[in-house]
Amino acid sequence: KGWDLHSTKDLAEIETARAPFKDHQWHVGPLVASPDKTKNKPSNTSTPKDVTNPANPTDIIGTSTGSDLATVEYALSAAGDWSATPVAQRSAILRKAADLYESNFGELFAALTREAGKGQLDVISELREAVDFLRFYAAEAERLAAPASQARGLIACISPWNFPLAIFTGQLSAALAAGNGVLAKPAEQTSITANVAIKLLHEAGVPKTVLQLLPGAGSVVGSKLSADSRINGLCFTGSTATAQIINKSMAQHLDPHAPLIAETGGLNAMIVDSTALPEQAVGDIVNSAFQSAGQRCSALRMLYLQEDTAEIILNMLYGAMDELVIADPWNFDTDIGPVIDHESKNKIMSHIEIAQSEGRVLKSLAMPEAGSFVPPTVIKVGGIADLAEEIFGPVLHVTTFAAEDIDSVVGDINAKGYGLTFGLHTRIDDRVESITTRLKVGNVYINRNQIGAVVGSQSF
Repeated sequence: KGWDLHSTKDLAEIETARAPFKDHQWHVGPLVASPDKTKNKPSNTSTPKDVTNPANPTDIIGTSTGSDLATVEYALSAAGDWSATPVAQRSAILRKAADLYESNFGELFAALTREAGKGQLDVISELREAVDFLRFYAAEAERLAAPASQARGLIACISPWNFPLAIFTGQLSAALAAGNGVLAKPAEQTSITANVAIKLLHEAGVPKTVLQLLPGAGSVVGSKLSADSRINGLCFTGSTATAQIINKSMAQHLDPHAPLIAETGGLNAMIVDSTALPEQAVGDIVNSAFQSAGQRCSALRMLYLQEDTAEIILNMLYGAMDELVIADPWNFDTDIGPVIDHESKNKIMSHIEIAQSEGRVLKSLAMPEAGSFVPPTVIKVGGIADLAEEIFGPVLHVTTFAAEDIDSVVGDINAKGYGLTFGLHTRIDDRVESITTRLKVGNVYINRNQIGAVVGSQSF
């Protein structure tokens, strides 16, 4: 199911569905099963924390209670897989969950907007991706024969805040489809969205012993799950540094055959040569760098413009940026919402301010004073080697290159490490072939934006 934000009928449908949750407060915590009827659930010592709308600090959208170690242990002792359940039944339950996601889109849209600061274009895309994951893995489980689809046992799923429904659902639906049990640890910033999703999966028929929710701090929940020998595999999306910590912990405590499936960060680049269509390139640059406030693992961070057409492209880019609406993502006309929290905002703003003091900010927009908004900004650099780390927000770094230096540009991009995505705008077929065969990246996009991967087509 999809919604067209240009259709007044669809806009009215969305507004009617989400309106009951505009001022709603959710109060969420761990969702754990009972190991047996004789074992009482331990008293959770964690203190509920207020959850604030990143676009509006006066909007307290509810409370979230994390899991303490006793709660995690209780969940582990209750956990089990459902490999004995026929694959057709498991797949039917996942498809029912997909239907429930769609029929409850109003609450999911509201939670994604008020908790994660997502605009309406993004919430539609996120719900569709989550639904696609449920249906894709349901079909894959039916297609694959054992041992490819054989359950491993218990899988820990540690998901990020930037796609709190899609990646969260993608991780656990893959594990569930194969018959595994899942202990899901969402990002602390987006436990409400995760709670809504887990309740819908339980309603669809996933047993509570098979799927449990353990919100809370990574230092508590994540550390315990990655070091417990009862865990038979772990899925993680987040920083490379955290993935390395998890990897070491698993190596020390888990079975050697327990896999770590990790998607981590990278510096994503785009090259625009002098044959590119300027209007097309600029539209794709804006979407790749600034949509979702730049909070995508696939977002464009480093733009290389051939010097022959760089001035034209940059002037058009600045004009396109001036048309962006930076405001409350609940509004249908908002293009750019806030970043996830003030910690993220402060880090990004520090990066911008340093560049400003050095005279390298080429363009920066005004932003709302309240909330954790960051202005879409273009910063001049010498090249990708100047970037010490990924700045996870609406910040685009740009440089120019001479036509004869394009091979060196590709070499510099490769030297910075593995990137998740890369974009190329050119009308030279041989250039497409020569560059894409050399690049060490995940998804390569030619003459389009480099975000918005489709389930079953691209990896991320």
